[in-house]
Amino acid sequence: MADERRPGTGVATLDTAEDTVALGRRLGAQLRAGDVVVLSGPLGAGKTVLAKGIAAAMDVDGPVTSPTFVLARLHRARQAGAPALVHVDVYRLLDHAAADLLAELDSLDLDTDLEDAVVVVEWGEGLAERLSERHLDIRLERAADSEVRTATWAWSGS
Repeated sequence: MADERRPGTGVATLDTAEDTVALGRRLGAQLRAGDVVVLSGPLGAGKTVLAKGIAAAMDVDGPVTSPTFVLARLHRARQAGAPALVHVDVYRLLDHAAADLLAELDSLDLDTDLEDAVVVVEWGEGLAERLSERHLDIRLERAADSEVRTATWAWSGS
């Protein structure tokens, strides 16, 4: 996994799924309660694989799978006082430009305060920013006719 680092931003070439998980672990180790992570990229780019790495770094319960049909999954922290992970997929909401993501998440009755969790949102560009002014944007791209992916990330907002 090639990596160019600058504080808060980065670019990585991900040759394998294991590289994608490793990047998720590295980024996930830096996350704190209240952080929002926006994962974007086309279908098959590795968003859920990256979320698995983030979850592994956070040491949360349950297998991380795409929450497309349930909108969000809560993964509780295994250690007391550590943040939970709320894994969200807003793909179903993309046709609803006026969708209120915060209201949708609240209606799910996740039994956690989003300020005490890290929220990872797949397909969340343009919507997840409503959850927090400061968020980590991660863009995954997949090279044509290749399994190689490129990840770029940067913190946005205040």
